[in-house]
Amino acid sequence: MTPQPHTDQRAAIVTGGSRGIGRQVAQRLAADGFAVAVGYAGNKDAAEDVVRTIEAAGGTAFAARADVGDETEVAALFEQTEAAYGGVDTVVHAAGRMPLSPVAELDLDELDSLYRTNIRGTFVVDQQAARRLRPGGALVNFSSSVVGLAFPGYGAYAASKGAVEALTLILARELRGRDVTVNAVAPGPTATDLFLDGKDEETVARLATQPPLERLGTPEDIANVVSFLAGPEGHWVNGQVLRTNGGII
Repeated sequence: MTPQPHTDQRAAIVTGGSRGIGRQVAQRLAADGFAVAVGYAGNKDAAEDVVRTIEAAGGTAFAARADVGDETEVAALFEQTEAAYGGVDTVVHAAGRMPLSPVAELDLDELDSLYRTNIRGTFVVDQQAARRLRPGGALVNFSSSVVGLAFPGYGAYAASKGAVEALTLILARELRGRDVTVNAVAPGPTATDLFLDGKDEETVARLATQPPLERLGTPEDIANVVSFLAGPEGHWVNGQVLRTNGGII
């Protein structure tokens, strides 16, 4: 059920907000004073658990399903948020897919599905954000440090995130005069279920030693950067890709 309008506070949409980095971002923005729409694709229970966690801490949130590749569903997510909170001030597009495979072995149906979520989905969400964000607002996309690290097996995923970075930089310039920032956060290896799935302890340990800080990132590390970009202190940062990875090269 959509809550009654709260027009006296900033409002944020977080896609992919039911788990991992997206979940932490939703909770952090709520702690920062945002009313939050927690977007999810399929895991309603997890999204509603995020809402309960936010509300238990004194925040305001609701969960809403939307396939980010479907322009009608994404428009409905924005409309529901505007109806509930009076407008949209921040959009964090954290939804994404990461199937791993050598280029020579990747099923092309899997490639199409990946690109529908990671490229089309980013374009659809960004299009609505560009139309609806209020002055002073912020759009934060998610790329990945693997675009530069070039890990084997990440070819399709890295290519999709390269497209996200290009779109981010261009949209920041297209929104000249709107007082809206557009940036991308590009995490390195981060201890989420999505990242850890399928990796043995030796692989995880090896990746954890690569940054000079000698550990994996955490969802909290990434949410801190998103919080900065969404807040007034980060509003002079625009049209950038922030490699949020502990210095991994």
